[in-house]
Amino acid sequence: MTARRVMIAATGSGDGKTTITCALLAALRSKGNDIVSFKCGPDYIDPMFHKKATGVESRNLDVYMMGEEGVKRCAARHSMGKGMAVYEGVMGLYDGLGSGSYASSNHISLLTNTPVILVLSATGAALSVCATIKGFLEFEKNNIRGVIFNNTSESMFRFYKKMIEERLNVSAIGYMPHIPEAEIESRHLGLVTAGEIADLKEKIGVIKDYALKCIDMDALLRIAGQAEPFEAAPDLLPPAVNAGRKPKIYVTNDEALSFRYEDNHDLLKAYGADLEFFSPVHDRELPRDADGIILWGGYPELYAKKLADNTVMKRSLRAAIDRGVPVYAECGGFMYMQQSMTDALGDKYDMLGVFPGNVVMTDKLQNFGYYRLDAQKDNMLCKACDGINAHFFHYSACDFEGDDFMAVKQNGKEFPCIFAEKNIFAGYQHLHFSGNPDFARNFVSACTACMKERETE
Repeated sequence: MTARRVMIAATGSGDGKTTITCALLAALRSKGNDIVSFKCGPDYIDPMFHKKATGVESRNLDVYMMGEEGVKRCAARHSMGKGMAVYEGVMGLYDGLGSGSYASSNHISLLTNTPVILVLSATGAALSVCATIKGFLEFEKNNIRGVIFNNTSESMFRFYKKMIEERLNVSAIGYMPHIPEAEIESRHLGLVTAGEIADLKEKIGVIKDYALKCIDMDALLRIAGQAEPFEAAPDLLPPAVNAGRKPKIYVTNDEALSFRYEDNHDLLKAYGADLEFFSPVHDRELPRDADGIILWGGYPELYAKKLADNTVMKRSLRAAIDRGVPVYAECGGFMYMQQSMTDALGDKYDMLGVFPGNVVMTDKLQNFGYYRLDAQKDNMLCKACDGINAHFFHYSACDFEGDDFMAVKQNGKEFPCIFAEKNIFAGYQHLHFSGNPDFARNFVSACTACMKERETE
């Protein structure tokens, strides 16, 4: 486990955590540091930007979906042998489940003994920034060790630094100015994806140069070096299965359907699967040796016409599913399996037609947040009454959502969801399989049975 680590957290969403995290990752890497990065919470998009900045996969740390021990195991596993780990927080430092700080960035910082650098956008404030920082320092137990100001000039940073360090026991270690040429667009699920930005490498180069100029990297490394060790239970990831032929699972990976947790792939491979990527947008058809299919989430509504027009791919997927090939679908993948999809402009497109539903984009989140999923009957991934924690984050509404699970929120809200029949498990849920590894194990077992049945034909 790395001795050096730091969390980039903030007072709230929109303060610039992702920009500053990517700038620091690129800057540290340019100075020869061997880095790993993590994103707190369920977000899929920010890790894509981390990967562009570091060249390596970024992993999620989510207390609700992974459990405390799952978070510590993941952090320890992927930090092993690395020189530096950088965690990006989620929302504000203390924002967690409901009105509490459980599953917040601060919760993860305390679990992993990770020092925190607080990002603050101080436009239009003077001494009040001290009140803000003092409030964060004293609100709950925390590991705040430094502050970085965002969208701040050099002269204002010097003003803030003197004021803060005279009054508070925390260091102001740098700032980032407003950089119009490095701005990244947002959309309804957050930032646009990294693959959509043609000049992203150049943008990251720009913010890296500013980080090297405007942030005290030696101070950052000193703070990261203050991280105390933490105890993680033995890793539960099973040893990779190598005996015999492995079931081949085809996994979506294109601009329409690519939202996934990399640890889910690790777990599927550890249980014996061979994963191959495919594109429902660009590939002609699903390869005929598919023993399993995973349709991840994403932005299918933005590529509905391309998905609809790829009729050969649709036929091959539908044929594979109809003949019993196991399929797991999340959110955008579930939308793709419906009869039709209507985008934000009102244009309607034919999808796979596995389900009779119609999907329509709306202007507000539907059933947003963390839920416990409880199985109402035996299915491909679990037994009746088994469950797993999940996250829901979608703007579309569908007249066929399934009813084989009950989703229950902490506040008591509940609704039926997910279609789980025979070889299909599909719904709006996002799952981190480490929350219940049996879901991954059972899916691989179903794919193995499909492979063996195909070999006897």
